[in-house]
Amino acid sequence: MGKFVCAGALLQCSFGMAPSSFMVIDPMRPMVQNKPMGNIMDNKPMVNIMPFGMCQSMANPTVASATAAAMGVLTPMPCIPVIAAPWAPGGQERISNMPALLDNCKCICNWGGNISVTMPGNVCLAEGK
Repeated sequence: MGKFVCAGALLQCSFGMAPSSFMVIDPMRPMVQNKPMGNIMDNKPMVNIMPFGMCQSMANPTVASATAAAMGVLTPMPCIPVIAAPWAPGGQERISNMPALLDNCKCICNWGGNISVTMPGNVCLAEGK
């Protein structure tokens, strides 16, 4: 059992250097504590998932290029998340016909970063709201 993730939740990427905010742009979503709830399809970069400061992943072409130019010294570059798959595993409750996004869900950036929820943005448990 986890907590529902709502707009304003804090996210962290394993290759990012700063936390990020989770955004929900659908105004018709169910609300918890006056915040719209997320579902597993809220995985759009620069819409739902904001940048994590600087990226340190060598799988990111800009980091690899800057590191090569610095003679192999890791050179972080600005984070631009690239997310190809939904959050997983998702909750049993449905939010806008999709599984709810819970604080135990994760998603993967194409550059290898594991994105997780560090603060869900509310205090409501998924069961027993």
